[in-house]
Amino acid sequence: MNPYITEKLENWRKEVRAFAEEVILPEARILDREERFSTELTKKMKDKGLFGIAIPEEYGGQGLDYMALVIAVEELARVDGSQAATIAALNSLAIGPINKYGTEEQKQKFLPPITREGKIWAFGLTERNAGSDSGATTTSAELKDGYWHINGKKMFISNSSSELSAGITLQAITGQNGDRDEHSTILVESDRDGYTSQPIKDKMVWRSADTGELEFNDVTVPESNLLGKRGKGHRIMLDTLDSGRLTVGAMGLGLAIGAYEMAKNYAKERVQFGRPISKFQSISFKLADMATKIELARNTLYNAVWLKLNGYSFGKEAAMAKLYTSEIAKEIADESVQIHGGYGLIKEYDIERFYRDQRILQIGEGTSEILKLVIARKIGVK
Repeated sequence: MNPYITEKLENWRKEVRAFAEEVILPEARILDREERFSTELTKKMKDKGLFGIAIPEEYGGQGLDYMALVIAVEELARVDGSQAATIAALNSLAIGPINKYGTEEQKQKFLPPITREGKIWAFGLTERNAGSDSGATTTSAELKDGYWHINGKKMFISNSSSELSAGITLQAITGQNGDRDEHSTILVESDRDGYTSQPIKDKMVWRSADTGELEFNDVTVPESNLLGKRGKGHRIMLDTLDSGRLTVGAMGLGLAIGAYEMAKNYAKERVQFGRPISKFQSISFKLADMATKIELARNTLYNAVWLKLNGYSFGKEAAMAKLYTSEIAKEIADESVQIHGGYGLIKEYDIERFYRDQRILQIGEGTSEILKLVIARKIGVK
């Protein structure tokens, strides 16, 4: 039992793990091979209570806390990164800021279609030339006669192009503040005229997750769709990323656990020179290193979540957790492939998919290089 985890949370973990193994695992390899986002599986995840995990019950959520969300993402990632990505992006990035910064009217309008009806929502920060440089947004929103007129494009956006996608929380330039762009955050429904999306195909990672490119051609939404205060959009987006890094950390942790378990089970079954390869020191030491890294990653991540839940500053710890979990996911997936030998290179074995899926974790929601910059600033050396 981990000291950060209550009996209630441990029971929640068991419930999500059973669902992941019984419902998601049988489809994961097929969906990956076909590069297909499954609306049916997504609806099953909604029915399981994985939409709005940390959203109050009055808005259709589960009324659980952020640790419950992190545990759910971890357990999904232990089986399939694509479905974990869908749930992580939806809960933390997409509807998290609506719950935190939205007015009562906005919460009543935008949250129930997601939590109760199974629609999905997106988070729109990244553009072709605005990735690590999140302030380089070029998408604009001009306020005229009570409506925002939005023009621009967003790239690499999760949950944005399927038939379930209901809209996006996006950052746009809404004016100038001296010689600097004024950034604001606006809620934009996908059924608005001029709102177009297309899925990004031929991905190496998360092949059954919905990733899209969006274009806004004079899309209009009411002035009331402004989320938070005008000119505070960049702060809202960065604050959202702090929390989002905890769920990406959960994906790294879950993937590492899944890869480790595959390696351990394979090593116990694979016989060479008359005995299981797990009995050889070179293999047993690899597994010991994996187990140690997972334990360190788990405690680093859970500590950051605890800080968030208890009202402490957690940005540095979230960056550390995301950085470390994504790096050990890479290391453990690589070593697991090594233990599998040639079998680790064919799609018949799930470790091949895990080896591909881990690669996004050092890029999304802050590259490892950017996270080191964040940490350096937090500790006062940059």
